Amino acid sequence: MADAPDGPPADDDRPTVLVIDDEPDLVELLQYALESEGFAVLTATDGVAGLALAEAEKPDVVVVDIMMPRMDGVALTAEIRQRAPLRLTPILMLTARTDERDEIAGLEAGADDYLPKPVSPRRLVSRVRALLRRVEREEEATTAQVRVHDLVVDRERYVVERPATGETFRLPRKEFELLFFLASHPGRVFERDELLSAVWGADVVVVDRTVDVHVRKIREKIGSDYIETVKGVGYRLAEALGEG
Repeated sequence: MADAPDGPPADDDRPTVLVIDDEPDLVELLQYALESEGFAVLTATDGVAGLALAEAEKPDVVVVDIMMPRMDGVALTAEIRQRAPLRLTPILMLTARTDERDEIAGLEAGADDYLPKPVSPRRLVSRVRALLRRVEREEEATTAQVRVHDLVVDRERYVVERPATGETFRLPRKEFELLFFLASHPGRVFERDELLSAVWGADVVVVDRTVDVHVRKIREKIGSDYIETVKGVGYRLAEALGEG
């Protein structure tokens, strides 16, 4: 049975953070830290309950542990990214593992950032604020459409369309922002650290391979020809289809 919602009343206008973790002591600690800093907090102790709560309450940020019963954090993140109302919700993943493969798995599933356990409550609050600031910057940015060969990248609706075939692609936020950024600077080659700074922001710590993971996911969805790999340097928008 899903957990009963534990959190703010419906008319609360504070930013809402959903914490999903099967360690009660940690959940209590993080809830206290977040509420002390002005956030409203919802909690769940497994992935299935967390997904149901996310769909019902539409939190501003989701904090999810990678190791949980019923549905782990990677599977939960992937499920959230499949739900249209939640597709752009920032996700911060917690992991007790030190293997880089776990971090990559989380990023591939659609997580925006990660923190290793044991978690510093102060650092978690800082990361949550950074994610919210980034969302605010993106929402305040001038809306625009950018054409990428036969595609239209529409930032106002956060969709990518191929008008000739009627296809519509709905990418997770970071994949969309990466494509939009490259499409907005045709012909320019960007190193991975430049892309990390421009798309993820200087206040979020992720590895260089994060860019490679997101480029691969974009190629899988819209086609491999649009983003060109410049060996030893980074990526750029392909000048012509077939150059990726």
